[in-house]
Amino acid sequence: MLDRMDGVAVFVEVIDAGSFTLAAERMHLTRSAIGKVIAKLEGRLGVRLLQRTTRRQTLTEAGRAYYDRCVRALAELEAAEVELETGHSEPRGRLRVSAPLAFGHHCVAPVLFELTRQYAELQIDISFTDRVVDLVEENIDLAVRIGELRDSTSLAARRLGVQEMSIGAAPSYLARHGMPVEIDDFGKHAGIAYSRAGVVTPWCVVDTDSVERELPVRSQLSLDDVQAIAGAGIAGLGLVQLPCWLLTRYVATGDLVAVRERCGVRPREIHAMWPKTPYLPLKTRCAIDALVAEIPLMHLGR
Repeated sequence: MLDRMDGVAVFVEVIDAGSFTLAAERMHLTRSAIGKVIAKLEGRLGVRLLQRTTRRQTLTEAGRAYYDRCVRALAELEAAEVELETGHSEPRGRLRVSAPLAFGHHCVAPVLFELTRQYAELQIDISFTDRVVDLVEENIDLAVRIGELRDSTSLAARRLGVQEMSIGAAPSYLARHGMPVEIDDFGKHAGIAYSRAGVVTPWCVVDTDSVERELPVRSQLSLDDVQAIAGAGIAGLGLVQLPCWLLTRYVATGDLVAVRERCGVRPREIHAMWPKTPYLPLKTRCAIDALVAEIPLMHLGR
């Protein structure tokens, strides 16, 4: 049986080095030997990984996809060997994490900050973005996502909780305009809306009789960032519809008052996700376990 890892390390080194010549120098091989290894690898795989010219080589589409997976596979093998050779039982190495902007800042980051205090050999790199990143393409070890699961064939997931929407307002705003109780009461109030590309998202809630209804709030102000919406609400500019975990934080500080809690029509699940692999590095497993244990589920709903 052919060794499935044969040539993989050489292939990765060629890409990282940028040329056959430099890769040969780094690996103490001849340039022709490097070329033969790559040719043999391409023959075994049945695809061309590199487009070669007299001056340089570039990855083909298949080569790019294969390279990304090879990098991850080699990193996992190295981590496994280090653990076996040294007997380390603590996470170490670099962990790249992607998290949503507001949820990442308020809920994910504090948990991971604590891990760096506990484990001196663990380096954590957090990217905050609401964009759905390609974990394999962008070499991300772990991502936290809110909403529908995607890429379930290539990614593994662990549920962290459920995000539900709640409505709140600043005490100063309620003192001026009163507390809305019935659905019709909301027509007398200003609401700070969420908008994307100029399209305002209506406020739809489940009423006490379990019927879905749209709240008739006036939206003089619309923003495309949930943290900015919270800030406008704290400033007393109107009612705000926020994720339960964010409203709870500001209710605890007295900046906002809960008007209607967990009243949204489409609760969204929150997951930790990572590329499927036979070997899950200790650093990744440790971060997943910490997120499951430490993110305050009581603020997320069911």
